[in-house]
Amino acid sequence: MFLIASDHGGLELKESIKNFLEGRGIEVRDLGTMNGDSVDYPDYGAKVGRAVSLGEAQKGILICGTGIGMSIVANKFPGVRAALISDEFTARMSKEHNNANIIVMGGRVLSTREACDMVAAWLDANFEGGRHQRRLEKIAQIEQDVRQGRI
Repeated sequence: MFLIASDHGGLELKESIKNFLEGRGIEVRDLGTMNGDSVDYPDYGAKVGRAVSLGEAQKGILICGTGIGMSIVANKFPGVRAALISDEFTARMSKEHNNANIIVMGGRVLSTREACDMVAAWLDANFEGGRHQRRLEKIAQIEQDVRQGRI
């Protein structure tokens, strides 16, 4: 199951991506926002970040105006690898090299077509492992060191 959420700046793009995912037969759980009223992006980024961190979902998509704020929020959660993507190349690399479990996009900077192509590139890519796995293990160690107050 996929989780998806946005603030008001990403609402329109979120709805388009949700339809795209459902068209590919992917179950999507929408965590909001549900209308265009102004909301605070940390509230929605935290919903998806927390759920992925706890293993309640394997993947998520976040959208705010630029994608920057949602990226910052989601990456506060242990085990989350949220990647702000800007094109098909960064989408693919976020999976192949970083095994991103959340992708983040800017609703005010991307067209629906661009965003759906990026989502498809991420979905269709595979994590390469090898040297990239070693690097992810180093990131996990940093997270553990921070939680335990070693750094």
